[in-house]
Amino acid sequence: GAWTSDMTKFDNSYFKDLLEKEYEDETSCKGCPQKKDKGGSGTIMLISDLALLESPFKDIVEEYAADQDAFFKDYVSAWVKLQENGCEGLRDSL
Repeated sequence: GAWTSDMTKFDNSYFKDLLEKEYEDETSCKGCPQKKDKGGSGTIMLISDLALLESPFKDIVEEYAADQDAFFKDYVSAWVKLQENGCEGLRDSL
């Protein structure tokens, strides 16, 4: 299943859905436990996704749900760290 209603759109809807939707137990077609939206949107969350609603992560979920620009800013920072993986001067050569 999809985590958001529009899986081709990159935005903060994942965090909004975590806070706004209610989920109930379901088993995937492969027999794995997951949670489905009670509202019938077809979206799912895993137990690990819903764990983000606990302290200390819930504050971050709330921030990203309310402020898409903050999510984008932090995402870019993390993505650059992953891509460069400690290498220096990569941006200068692009």
